[in-house]
Amino acid sequence: MRTTHAAFIAAAAGAALVLAGCGTDSSDPSSSGASSTSHSLSISAEAGSGAEAQFNDADVTFLRGMYPHHAQAVQMAEMVDDRTDNAELLALAQRIAAAQAPEMDQITGLLAQSGNPAPTSTGHEGMDHGSGDGMMSEDDMSTLMGMSGPEFDRMWLTMMIEHHEGAVEMADTELAEGENPDAKQLATGIVSAQQREIAEMQAMLG
Repeated sequence: MRTTHAAFIAAAAGAALVLAGCGTDSSDPSSSGASSTSHSLSISAEAGSGAEAQFNDADVTFLRGMYPHHAQAVQMAEMVDDRTDNAELLALAQRIAAAQAPEMDQITGLLAQSGNPAPTSTGHEGMDHGSGDGMMSEDDMSTLMGMSGPEFDRMWLTMMIEHHEGAVEMADTELAEGENPDAKQLATGIVSAQQREIAEMQAMLG
């Protein structure tokens, strides 16, 4: 009887161990679901961090600075029609306006993607004339507006060369320090087009 009783106790203990093991089975749906949810949140967090990293400070600085820079170039280009009969200068001004106005829309879109509003056309964002950005002061613009004929042509070309040189410098900084592919592609186009126009304007000055 003692042998039979001992065997019964051993069997009961074994069954209890089996049941305990089932209670902590890793295939339990609630345990698996919690693990899956945690993994999904981790992936989402990593994806979010990647999206935010698409624009760094250099990208945003470039875009916010180039918007008013382009706006001023377009303003200068629009002055030409009423102040000169120089066909070569008229054609150049039209090309500048036609290229830079659409780029302002592109800049607005890129800033929106980065979570930043576009600055105002007149907001220089701390950019001062003479700081290397090529922006003209209000006095410069007023003086230019008061000119006409050959005097206007020479002043306009001189100012636009300086303006373009500032844009190229800003774009070069973006290419060296930025990381957003679209912003860097815009910078590449600015360098190419404006260096070509600088050479053209220098030739026109003689």
